[in-house]
Amino acid sequence: VQLQASGGGLVQPGNSLRLSCAVSGFNSDFYAIAWFRQAPGSEREGISCISQNDGSTTYAESVKGRFSISEDKAKKRVTLQMNNLKPEDTAVYYCAAIRSPLVCSLGADVAFWGQGTQVTVSS
Repeated sequence: VQLQASGGGLVQPGNSLRLSCAVSGFNSDFYAIAWFRQAPGSEREGISCISQNDGSTTYAESVKGRFSISEDKAKKRVTLQMNNLKPEDTAVYYCAAIRSPLVCSLGADVAFWGQGTQVTVSS
């Protein structure tokens, strides 16, 4: 099982960044793919997920309207486009497979975690 996140880095406020999650080693039809983040001193927060059933998406209020999740099934890759980044978006970002295959829910149990990628938003 592999969930390989990449694309993190240092950006200035207002700029954009794209994270990518390569998925392999399990039947992703039974799971939704989600992005979580964890800032220093804070709990891990689910921010977005995409259903394997119909491609529907869910976003946390903190990122709604700024972040966009998409999937390329042929390449087995899930992308998180992050626009208008703010300093409070600074965190380690993780992709994960969650047990929510039909309509993805950010409250669903996590079946598999990927490793994190650091995103720092600072001027």
